Amino acid sequence: MPSPSATLATLRPELGSYQEFDLLANQAGFIGYKCLPVIEVAKQAGTFGKIPVEQLLQNHNVDRAPGSAYSRTEWTFTSDSWNCSERGLEGVLDDNEAEMYVEFFDGEQVTVDRLVHGVLLEAEKRVAAKLFDATTFASQTTGITNEWDKNHKTDAVPMADVEAAVQAMWAKTGVWANAIAFNRHVFRNLRNLDTVLDRIAASGAGDKIKPADINTAMLAACFDLDHVFVAGGAKNSAIEGQDTVFADVWSSEYALIFRVPTTNDIREPALGRCFHWGADGSQVLGLTESYRDERVRGEVFRVRHQVDEKFIHTECAWLLSNVTTI
Repeated sequence: MPSPSATLATLRPELGSYQEFDLLANQAGFIGYKCLPVIEVAKQAGTFGKIPVEQLLQNHNVDRAPGSAYSRTEWTFTSDSWNCSERGLEGVLDDNEAEMYVEFFDGEQVTVDRLVHGVLLEAEKRVAAKLFDATTFASQTTGITNEWDKNHKTDAVPMADVEAAVQAMWAKTGVWANAIAFNRHVFRNLRNLDTVLDRIAASGAGDKIKPADINTAMLAACFDLDHVFVAGGAKNSAIEGQDTVFADVWSSEYALIFRVPTTNDIREPALGRCFHWGADGSQVLGLTESYRDERVRGEVFRVRHQVDEKFIHTECAWLLSNVTTI
């Protein structure tokens, strides 16, 4: 029997565009696909050649005598693979409810917005679990002595902690970190630390700098990094059926210093990518479609995407633990 997605579902572009979805992701504080930028692939699964980081720093003889051939170099490749999995959610807009609340809100748009948020939240949780994993980065983790919180307002040294991690990553890979990721609790704590306030004031912001004036660009300058990604997403950590317990998607325990790719070249040394396969209609931040279900006398909306959030060079990261206590 033909599947609804093949014959019955109708694409609903008027209920969301890439730009609108991206805005929704930003409002929710999702940073997963900023940390692992999206790369489009032509197949659902496949393999690719990966150049080990150490191969990029080979010594070469580049001298050439007249009439002689140029020296040639050979790269040693290792193989890696991607496998995009389809993920999605459906929601029903009951005809009766649609009529009851038509004067108060657009039932279709509200239904789709909730589905989009659900799909993106699960993607955010997957990326956060990968990046804030002390097991994965067991040999690349440093515990902070003075946490970045109110208990260490005067003696925390976040710039020194980050610089040590940047230098440690470089010593391991020869690659410079260009990004740091932490959650919004950590961000708000950082804005109140004496060393941060002093560094920003000394840079020309003036003596009257207030914590509320500090933004991510200022922190990026403090850390000498290109990107500061602040995660604001929340999740329900309670078991289904119990009262809601709000928790951070990204733990306050960690901050990750890493290399985020700056090009679409898969060979660029960086922590990872989100592989996206769109041949079946998927969109990175959610394809919206709908179909009629007379069993419930309502319109069924579906949001789906097909992705694989993947590490490529795990050595291009350094994890800081014991970052803060809430």
